[in-house]
Amino acid sequence: MHFISQELEDYIEQHSEKEPELLAALNKETYQKILLPRMLSGHFQGRVLSMLSKLIRPVNILEIGTYTGYSALCLCEGMQENGQLHTIDIKEELIDFQRKHFDKSPWGKQITQHLGEAVDIIPTLDVKFDLVFIDADKENYINYFELIVPKMNKGGIILSDNVLWSGKILEPLNPKDVSTKILLEYNKLLKEDPRVETVLLPIRDGLTVSRVL
Repeated sequence: MHFISQELEDYIEQHSEKEPELLAALNKETYQKILLPRMLSGHFQGRVLSMLSKLIRPVNILEIGTYTGYSALCLCEGMQENGQLHTIDIKEELIDFQRKHFDKSPWGKQITQHLGEAVDIIPTLDVKFDLVFIDADKENYINYFELIVPKMNKGGIILSDNVLWSGKILEPLNPKDVSTKILLEYNKLLKEDPRVETVLLPIRDGLTVSRVL
């Protein structure tokens, strides 16, 4: 679902920072070789993630949902020199693809890949995070949030993707649509939880920025 016209989206992209060559190559190869390439953050959202990371200057970053590694590399652009990015995904077949592109970047040795269920992996990470990006299975968004908040540094930022869910959050709820139901609950939680302050941005499929108090 396009919330604004394709012409406006093209204009926005043309008047934002250029997509770095490494990411353009990753973008192209994802569309050539990987299923569901629309899951890629892409040029504009990638530049948003990069800009937010540069403003935050995180030491430790957590990403839930690696896919082909595009968003991880965008987040690394603002990471401090001694920083680390932990990224979690369940798709074993993408590990080598991700690593190939990670190692082409300046941050290859600072990126740790975790394979498995994020709800099992997050509790094992003995790290305090400055920046978290949630972009995985929507049914677990609330579970991820509850696991993450205690591991955040004060003032840390939690980014949540796909929170507008192609506009389904405004449609009559199908009782069988678990993802939309959870996202409705999640958006309400972020608005009301006293541990965070939140703004929901209409970027692509909806991106929430939550600051930990």
